[in-house]
Amino acid sequence: MQTLELFAGCGGLAKGLELAGFAHAGFIEFNHQACESLRANFDSALVHEVDVRKFDFRRYSSVEIVSGGPPCQPFSLGGLAKAHDDVRDMFPQAARAIAEIKPKAFLFENVKGLLRPRFSSYFEYILQRLANPECAQLPGESWQEHSERLRKSSSRKKKSRYRVSYKLLNAADYGVPQVRERVFIVGIREDLNVTWEWPQPSETKETYVTIEDALKGVPDPRSPQNNISDHAFVGGARVYPGHTGADVSKPSKTIKAGAHGVPGGENMLRLNDGSVRYMTIHEAKLIQTFPADFVITGGWSEAMRQIGNAVPVRLAEIVGRKLRELLENT
Repeated sequence: MQTLELFAGCGGLAKGLELAGFAHAGFIEFNHQACESLRANFDSALVHEVDVRKFDFRRYSSVEIVSGGPPCQPFSLGGLAKAHDDVRDMFPQAARAIAEIKPKAFLFENVKGLLRPRFSSYFEYILQRLANPECAQLPGESWQEHSERLRKSSSRKKKSRYRVSYKLLNAADYGVPQVRERVFIVGIREDLNVTWEWPQPSETKETYVTIEDALKGVPDPRSPQNNISDHAFVGGARVYPGHTGADVSKPSKTIKAGAHGVPGGENMLRLNDGSVRYMTIHEAKLIQTFPADFVITGGWSEAMRQIGNAVPVRLAEIVGRKLRELLENT
């Protein structure tokens, strides 16, 4: 089965789906440096460096799965939280892709902030729109007006076109060495007559994977034995209120992209001797469960931005396997 990846970033979700058995038909991404990372790890001919709003999805009408992580800034706790008033809100484009491709299923990921009470009406509208993608928003129609029309359209039908469900998943519950809560949205085309069930957590709090587990065998970046190209030491780490680093004997704090591309103290390690230092690109990659040989292009701040925006590969693989197993006989 083939996937079309929207808002692909550097490819965390894409890599997980690949490991789950899906083949990539294409990647759509606006950011140049993220596209460079995609080209370094996947077939470069499949990468479309383009504004998704200008993309004709109908050329991918044979794709079975549409996936991606719409930009999180409109809903992030660290952003302006303007939701539908933020020009970066790309959920309408996700719905357009589904309407034009009509895939068997879709899989989207976004920040926990999407579930904030202030966004509840708009989030309900997002789910409505994803469930009924062919009922498009009319020119000049507000999202509230469209939401009401979607409700009436649904009430005239016995079922929606897609059965949509969402769940807040913590990556640490699925063997990722990082506490990372994200909203996953899955939609299954109703005519397939199959029921989606979320994968169950594989770990308990007592057996969480720690940073030390993830970095076993990785030398200190300052060691003469360090010959890993993306494992260069980055100086200047310091502790201040609210930014104390991630204890290496525990799962990592959530790796963040950081405001304006500069990660904060969450991207520091607190070593067993009490000292702190910034994660290297290589370490952040492994904590996000990317393969060790996965290439993240750009300097440290840019690479950390890409890693902080990515879906943990292991979690993407687990959700992807569940999806493939459900759909492979449809």
